[in-house]
Amino acid sequence: MQQNITVHCREILKDIFGYDDFRPLQEEIISSALSGRDSLVVMPTGGGKSLCYQIPALIFQGLTVVVSPLISLMKDQVDQMKQLGIDAILLNSSITRDEYNTGIDMIRNNKVRLLYVAPETLLKNEMIALLASVKVDCLAIDEAHCISEWGHDFRPEYRLIAQVRKKFPTTVCMALTATATERVRADIRKNLGFTESSDFIASFNRDNLFYRIMPKNHPLEQTIDFLNKHKDESGIIYTFSRGNVDRIYDSLKKLRFSVRPYHAGLSDSERKENQELFLKDEVQIIVATIAFGMGIHKTNVRFVLHFDLPKSIEAYYQETGRAGRDGVKSECLLLYSYSDIHKIRYFINQKTDETEKQASLTQLDALVAYADSGRCRRIPLITYFGEPYSIENCGMCDNCADPGESAEDITTQAQMFLSCIKRTGEKFGAGHIIDVLRGSRSKKITGFGHNLLPTYGIGRDLSKALWQGLAQEFIRNGLVFQDTGSYGELRITGKGYSVMKGDEPVSGKTTVTREKHSVTGTAADYDSRLFEILREKRRELAAAENVPPYVVFSDKTLIDICTRYPQSIEELTSIHGIGTHKMQKYGGSILTIVKSYCAENNLESKSVQVPSQHEHLKTPRHVQIGQLYNSGSSITEIEETAGIKRSTIISNLNKFIQDGHSIKSAGLTSLLPGDTELLTRIIAAFDRHSTEYLKPVFEELGGIADYDMLQICRLYYLSRE
Repeated sequence: MQQNITVHCREILKDIFGYDDFRPLQEEIISSALSGRDSLVVMPTGGGKSLCYQIPALIFQGLTVVVSPLISLMKDQVDQMKQLGIDAILLNSSITRDEYNTGIDMIRNNKVRLLYVAPETLLKNEMIALLASVKVDCLAIDEAHCISEWGHDFRPEYRLIAQVRKKFPTTVCMALTATATERVRADIRKNLGFTESSDFIASFNRDNLFYRIMPKNHPLEQTIDFLNKHKDESGIIYTFSRGNVDRIYDSLKKLRFSVRPYHAGLSDSERKENQELFLKDEVQIIVATIAFGMGIHKTNVRFVLHFDLPKSIEAYYQETGRAGRDGVKSECLLLYSYSDIHKIRYFINQKTDETEKQASLTQLDALVAYADSGRCRRIPLITYFGEPYSIENCGMCDNCADPGESAEDITTQAQMFLSCIKRTGEKFGAGHIIDVLRGSRSKKITGFGHNLLPTYGIGRDLSKALWQGLAQEFIRNGLVFQDTGSYGELRITGKGYSVMKGDEPVSGKTTVTREKHSVTGTAADYDSRLFEILREKRRELAAAENVPPYVVFSDKTLIDICTRYPQSIEELTSIHGIGTHKMQKYGGSILTIVKSYCAENNLESKSVQVPSQHEHLKTPRHVQIGQLYNSGSSITEIEETAGIKRSTIISNLNKFIQDGHSIKSAGLTSLLPGDTELLTRIIAAFDRHSTEYLKPVFEELGGIADYDMLQICRLYYLSRE
């Protein structure tokens, strides 16, 4: 597969985007697109889906059309492309008529690489006619799960994209989504006419996210405690209803948190303003219904808090996936209560379509099983999407971070709870059972005569919150199971009856909050003072260009700078996310700040640490590779000992030469083409076109030498100079 990925793609990856290596599957997906093959791409949020069509767009001669569901998503991506020096536009209702007409002229004159449109815009006859008049090389459908009626966010207009696709039979099509079960994938393939061999399914594991679930007892207090542990960090609070959004927002505002609301009850202008403030880091927290977030590419969201239970694992996965898109550690907290389950079941049972109702109940049951699980959170979460996952301790969820904490004998409490279920006829949910045990005098308790039962009040010495935590333990231990009816009735299992009889003990966790191992901050061993200085500079640069700060630099980029203190252009270009265009735009101001800070604090630049098979060397990777090569190690030996791909070695040797070093040409001879006439033609082409870019040489030779060979020949050419 590696030989199908051109060196030109790697040059674009580093020079334009500032990344050293592709993420998993990106190479294969890009190769598939450049070969004219359709692709269904399922990749988690933050996994790099956009790059899969952005790099081909820079190589294709014609236009790449990206279909996106939300205006905010399109604007965000267009802003990011412009920051990288890429010609990209959007056409939708958010722009003026003059801007719209200018965009159409740019398309007609082949001055656009990427066009972002909503599905409604794509379906218009005039848009189809416009696209038919130019060369369209790629149609990328983002949020492709919207195509499927089995998806969690079905949109009828997405279903019609297939009709447009048929009008462009030679155009390669790419459907991309972060969440899709096999059933949803099959529906997408059928709609777009893909074969199963077109699937590229990345791992659903977001290893930088810490998943935590807490019993929901005093939700507002729990929320405030959580926010205090994430001071000065950006995050989203999801809640079930508009009323809840307003109540939480009002409470947090009174406590002087930097917060704004977002729900369908607000005017368009209010929603737009609040979203923009959040994107630009002028507001830290958004309290929202699920209406917020789809297509939001804000990379520095450090936490997502679910105040209420989401409707499905797919919704939960997508919403939590809005945290940590930059790869920095982030936290996802779900406040979990049985009353939320009953509320969702009630709404599901109002549906008239029986098939839809059963599908929704199945999705809810999967989410409840996830929340009740005592094993690693990633096991039920990732396997739900059909991906095997068997690691017993991920170290990044509450169940793994504190295994066995507070484990003690809870047999007596279990017997009390089970006995109460039995005496009330196994017709009630956990909330009612807990009220009986705690001696509640509510009308419901007395109306059923449950205040007369032997179990009435026998558990009043334990708090309601603690009983709720115990109820979860009993479900996790398989002593009871919840009915899927409206009220979540609890039924005793065979194992539960054994416990009631005293034949089997029960142990579990009785700590309700499980607050240990909270994920605060963003990364270890970086200079937080310099980070704040650079964050303020980033905000200033972003404001000058009217773009969100993360479009200028991600938090990961700033953290990398604050870890390594780069003080030269060479060192700064080795930082994650800094390509040629950003180096030219911002490099001078960033280096001035870092140099001044280091001088004031007597700090030195930390060389790039390069992992090898045996040790971490302090020299930059390209210098390390150059020195290894010049010391007599062959390229094959470096591949084997350092575990580095050949194309990466060649690329780094090229950079080593550009830094002013020389290398021995003898070690390259065996890699050169055996046809001496071809080698002579290649060398002559470099004489005419220079060695800065390979594409002119490739085109002059008509493709008889691939990019891998040209890169080796370029290295040989430079080594002789």
